[in-house]
Amino acid sequence: MSDATQPQNRPFSRFEFMVAWRYLRARRQEAFISVIAALTLTGIAIGVATLIVVMSVMNGFRAELLDKILGLNGHFTAFPLEEQFEDFESVIPKIESVDGVEAVIAFAEGQALASGIGRSTGVAVRGINERDIQKMPLFAESAVLGGFNNWDESKGVAIGMRLAQNLGVSVGDSVTIITPEGTVTPFGTAPQIRTYPVDVVFELGMVEFDSYFVYMPLQLAQSYFKLFRDELKEGLEPLPLDATDEQIDESYERIYSVTGLEIFLDDPDSIHNMREPIQEAAGRPMILSDWQRRNETFFSALQVERVVMFVILSMIILVAVFNIISSLVMLVKEKNTDIAILRTMGATRASIMRIFCMTGTAIGFAGTFLGLIAGLILSSNAEAIRAWVSETIGITLFPPEVFFLSTLPSKTDPFEVAFVVSFALVLSFAASLYPAWRAAQYDPVEALRYG
Repeated sequence: MSDATQPQNRPFSRFEFMVAWRYLRARRQEAFISVIAALTLTGIAIGVATLIVVMSVMNGFRAELLDKILGLNGHFTAFPLEEQFEDFESVIPKIESVDGVEAVIAFAEGQALASGIGRSTGVAVRGINERDIQKMPLFAESAVLGGFNNWDESKGVAIGMRLAQNLGVSVGDSVTIITPEGTVTPFGTAPQIRTYPVDVVFELGMVEFDSYFVYMPLQLAQSYFKLFRDELKEGLEPLPLDATDEQIDESYERIYSVTGLEIFLDDPDSIHNMREPIQEAAGRPMILSDWQRRNETFFSALQVERVVMFVILSMIILVAVFNIISSLVMLVKEKNTDIAILRTMGATRASIMRIFCMTGTAIGFAGTFLGLIAGLILSSNAEAIRAWVSETIGITLFPPEVFFLSTLPSKTDPFEVAFVVSFALVLSFAASLYPAWRAAQYDPVEALRYG
């Protein structure tokens, strides 16, 4: 046989690519095989796209929740061992001087019942001063009605958008705050009831904060929750029982305390290295609670869910890959005469094997490429698609009350996308090996005799 008619036997030659491409283009009598190949390609594309979208949305949820939670709650929350935390003003600059500490915020907090226009709900009331609000850009920029200018001098409160809707109030209306720990009387403890105007309505985009927290100036919260003690000024004698209010104010000094400190770090993941330096810098015994421990169960559940979803959705690709095996087996059976002719023309077993490997891998590659494009488009427009579908069918998808966030976040990780694509391509190649090996084992004499 001349060199002109003998197939080229070097690996991945033009001849092998040509034959593999011809086998991908089914003729009329091979339409059934072509349909299976098309379904296989579609299945792989759907599997890859679904994995990319789901992993991107779950990454977005984790990143968004982490930003919201750490944007308002410090990476460390410091509480005093004793009942009163009165020296907080001197402790704050000591902790802020530690390398790696971004900001320290003092707060006064307590549980209460908020009552609006005919509606009531439980809330967490937190006192914070204007200087510290500026240390939390996420909160400082969240005001949708009103503002935090002259916050320390104001006598009003800031409430979340959802809480304002639940209570039926807005800026300028009044909210009544009630706590059972009030004034002690001979008949028992009377509840503490105060009414405050609403100065600010904020929206952080996280349901827990927008529907549960009430903020007020620090000193106003200290007075409301009685986080203070009155101490007789040095050199003065105790006043008689019939002393007037003016005399009491002149003779006693009010010393305020706070509930704790929120400590923000430059690197949220450095909490293990920062714990000891912060303890030493504080110069007093304190309990430090870090963000990972406070949210350990929540973020662990998110991580487990990501792994489980990846495994489950990978089954879509796996099922589609099995179709590659079935379509190639049928193709090999259909082309046994062609294989025998190629062998008699000088094609080696390795050449036959490469031809069918390329055929199966091409299906997997095309499906993976289409899935990659579709997945990236869908994940980058996840919120717009969610809003359109919700509006079309009239049902709220991913309700904020359940998923904590008011929008559907999405964050595509290039490394995860590369892993998904590689995973699909490797499975497609592996699925092509057995049918290709079977094709290479055909005896050309027997194939021509019985083909």
